[in-house]
Amino acid sequence: MDLIPRDHFFSDAFDLFDTRAWKDSNLMKTDIYEKDGKYHLEADLPGFDKDNIQVDYNDGYLTIHATKEDKVEENGKYIRRERHYGEVSRSFYVGDIDESDIKAKFKDGSLKITFPKEKEERKEKTSIFID
Repeated sequence: MDLIPRDHFFSDAFDLFDTRAWKDSNLMKTDIYEKDGKYHLEADLPGFDKDNIQVDYNDGYLTIHATKEDKVEENGKYIRRERHYGEVSRSFYVGDIDESDIKAKFKDGSLKITFPKEKEERKEKTSIFID
């Protein structure tokens, strides 16, 4: 017996919650802002454990990688499964920065990363010849 038959008049409303189409793009919502001469990145990672989150800096890219293992109810039959399990990753180009100044903190499902602005290399003005 299904709790909500497919031909039920609410079926279209429940299809709005079908995560197959938007699952990957909807994970790890992130805000980036500038404050006190540094950049601050805040990423939502609800349900993830701190030990399963990794932040890397390589070639100007800051990458956040998180993993959550699938939890299956042994004695139950799923009617709907919308929670994401597995891996999620996002990369952000932050430029050439001093990696020792990158600070990260995870609390209450939110990852906060603070990093300096890109090193500014001062170059003399160059005129381009127009042919």
